[in-house]
Amino acid sequence: MSDPCFPVPELNLLKELQDRFPKEHYAGWFELFDHVDTKYVSGLGHPEFAERLLPFAYATSSGSFYCLWRCDDREDLATLPVIFCGDEGELFIEASSLYELFRLLALDHAHFDDSVNPDNEDECTGGHREYLAWLRDNFGLAAPRSAAEIHEAAFAQYGRPFAEWWMRLSSDYSESVEDMLEELSDRWS
Repeated sequence: MSDPCFPVPELNLLKELQDRFPKEHYAGWFELFDHVDTKYVSGLGHPEFAERLLPFAYATSSGSFYCLWRCDDREDLATLPVIFCGDEGELFIEASSLYELFRLLALDHAHFDDSVNPDNEDECTGGHREYLAWLRDNFGLAAPRSAAEIHEAAFAQYGRPFAEWWMRLSSDYSESVEDMLEELSDRWS
């Protein structure tokens, strides 16, 4: 393996796959950064954002990105929750771990667009088949039946702690965070 770009071995493995297909996407518009890049969160006004959010990949072609949220001091960073930071201010818990995000990415474009069938190769990105093999060979994982099962589990586990943490530090994006809290309240009240 070449010099590691990320403090998370699983992301370095994925970077090796991505570098084999420099002109092809393998999971929707997902694309790893060259390294954890805190410039995406450094302007949020509180230093704890840059300490606790580790931006690592584009989620969409429009600038949305994924972060690992250091919700605690665990050593295995791959088990941290993954946060989606939308280019229009959306914030939500995408997955409860990097492994669950990898499973979501196995849905390719269907992860964001329900009209896409991930089993139809004509609708998938060019490197998708290789990604599925990589996921199976490295982690023994496959695509979930739907994104909802992963989103709901992550939201139930981390939604309220994330929203409360964010609001303690900043009122920026408060509408997205309040929406998250309202959804939590509606689901479990």
